[in-house]
Amino acid sequence: MTTSPPRAQRDAGELPPLLPALRRLPKHPLLMHYHRLTTLVLLANAAFAWAAWPLATPTLGHAALANLALAVLVRQQYVINLLFRLATSAPTNWPLKIRWTLGKVYHFGGLHVGGALAGTAWFVALTSTTPNGPVRAVGWVLLGLLALVVATALPPFRSRHHDHFERIHRFGGWAALALFWTHTLLSSPGPAEVGVLTVITFSVALPWLRLRKVDVRLERPSSHVVLARFDHGETPFAGSSTAISRNPLREWHSFANVPAPGQSGFRLTISRAGDWTGSFIDDLPDRVWVKGITTAGVANIEVLFRKVVYVATGSGIGPCLPHLLAAEVPSRLVWATRDPRATYGDALVDEILAVQPHALIWDTSRHGKPDMVRLAHAAYRDFGAEAVICISNKRLTWQVVHGLERRGIPAYGAIWDS
Repeated sequence: MTTSPPRAQRDAGELPPLLPALRRLPKHPLLMHYHRLTTLVLLANAAFAWAAWPLATPTLGHAALANLALAVLVRQQYVINLLFRLATSAPTNWPLKIRWTLGKVYHFGGLHVGGALAGTAWFVALTSTTPNGPVRAVGWVLLGLLALVVATALPPFRSRHHDHFERIHRFGGWAALALFWTHTLLSSPGPAEVGVLTVITFSVALPWLRLRKVDVRLERPSSHVVLARFDHGETPFAGSSTAISRNPLREWHSFANVPAPGQSGFRLTISRAGDWTGSFIDDLPDRVWVKGITTAGVANIEVLFRKVVYVATGSGIGPCLPHLLAAEVPSRLVWATRDPRATYGDALVDEILAVQPHALIWDTSRHGKPDMVRLAHAAYRDFGAEAVICISNKRLTWQVVHGLERRGIPAYGAIWDS
């Protein structure tokens, strides 16, 4: 740390002015790319309905199935990794505006939402016009289940009752898929329908086919944090995440993988942020369940830019650390956390400073909470960066991302859509 935190705050200067109103409007949270993709899917379905009207019953079924396939497959880990690979393959000499938009690839969940909503709407129309009694009965049961899954996935319920949302989404989704099979087979399907449902079913099952229980070595530098070390034959790529559980049918929690260059295995940084993580830290397990395929995360978009600034608070350093260690893209770190050495241990802080000697590490227990938007902008300005990546809690992430984007600075952060 070459600059003391108080001086860094004084030297940050004023933020640049906001963009003119018309240029600033697309940066509003309601118009973020996630919502644009949802709207695009819904508009595409509306255009199809208008162009193909009147719609025969088989067409309604095909439309419902196509949207279901979109909703499921866009959440499949291999598909997610492919989307990231395609989006981040653009060279850094492309215009910044194009790279800025490509960096929003992690908003792909908008396609999932659009497909789920449109698929449910098509299925309402299909069930309402189905003359076959048993098929119609299965259809209404399926619609009731889909309505429950959709309703509990809405932000007000999901944010307050995330564990219930997760279980309803998992078990409700499985039951809905079984009912969709039943509905399709009762309707004398063609090979295309069976083929699509087979692909969807395999996509849902694939992460669970990789379910296994593995050893974990845990280091607890403080009552707030555990560093979990895994070495079971997997060395994931930097910027990916791994889901772990102590009870695979109840709940799963994803954490950023931290592989070390030249070493096998990886680490996870797990901080106290709720009942599950608190129990994990207080009652250290010897083994945990892991499943799925390591999946790309938001920080993977760094390769689209010549230089980036990482802004993190607390355990948000975890997703940043593998990129800082790999040093594939020149970067500058701004990290605000409570008593970093006492909380995360000398070894981890020294490891960070070894690759980020000019990092600004702000101790909130000594200096209070900083203005992270100003610090992020100052680092962006002084380092000559092209983008800012923020890993923090929801409130501060929105502050940083939208505070910078409304001033014409590319900024990225989680959108909490899962």
